[in-house]
Amino acid sequence: MSHEQTPLNRRAALGTLTKLGLGTAALGLMNTAGTAGAAPAKDIDPAVLNFALNLEYLEAAFYLAAVGRIGELRKIGGDARILLPAGLDESTGMMFKDSTVQAFVKDIAEDELSHVKFLHAALGKSAVARPVLDLNKAFLAAGEAASGGAIKGFNPYLNELFFLHGAFIFEDVGVTAYNGAATLITNPAYLQAAAGILAVEAYHAGAIRTLLYQQRQVTAAAGLYVGQVVGAISALRAKVGGGKDAGLTDNMGAIIAPADKNGVAYGRSTNEVLNIVYLGGKGKGGFYPNGLNGAIK
Repeated sequence: MSHEQTPLNRRAALGTLTKLGLGTAALGLMNTAGTAGAAPAKDIDPAVLNFALNLEYLEAAFYLAAVGRIGELRKIGGDARILLPAGLDESTGMMFKDSTVQAFVKDIAEDELSHVKFLHAALGKSAVARPVLDLNKAFLAAGEAASGGAIKGFNPYLNELFFLHGAFIFEDVGVTAYNGAATLITNPAYLQAAAGILAVEAYHAGAIRTLLYQQRQVTAAAGLYVGQVVGAISALRAKVGGGKDAGLTDNMGAIIAPADKNGVAYGRSTNEVLNIVYLGGKGKGGFYPNGLNGAIK
């Protein structure tokens, strides 16, 4: 995100895209997606963007809580609960010791909040409400799963290194979700907006991977190195998310941008994305204890 971009410029950009058709949000929002006898394909666009909005609610909550701005998200999309670890001060966020990590987190938090505001405004009355988000028990479960039960009580807000591991869980998923959604979108204006957000998410993912790679041989927790924990997270995502994943290294060296043999970013189906964010739950669970809102859930 360029710090030269003011809120006014963002509103101007949103206005331009609205004129192209984003603001109308195709009033015939489907109740189901991709089923027999469904509405014409053009009606799936708002359903896909609402799916993206659900994911952006989660990412925004994760980063905003770290920098003491979660209250801003609570004002958007309803009053559903956002469950946070005990002891995290909502007005100040976590304690940072590394100014570089803090700067990155603040910048990403601003981007994610902007994504939520943009999609929510573009969809208008068709925008789904913010679902219940769990950034407490879901991380406890993810920490245990990624360490074979060795890491107990994982809290990403305890320190920068833990936070980067939490961010790694989300960032690659966001990139693959937007890439996969590209095949479902029919309106060129929607597609252009989604492509722009995908690019920003890819920048985020690359930054998180770089910061983790620099510390890949540092002990993270329970005697496990950062590279081992990240590799385990990647393996779990691959298991339920279509095998489209990578850790920090392979036999060629560093992996900053996970991609197929053609150097193309992986794309995941909506079901593959849901399998990850539900932590293997069926229809709900993990970071969305009551499931997503909208047609695709």
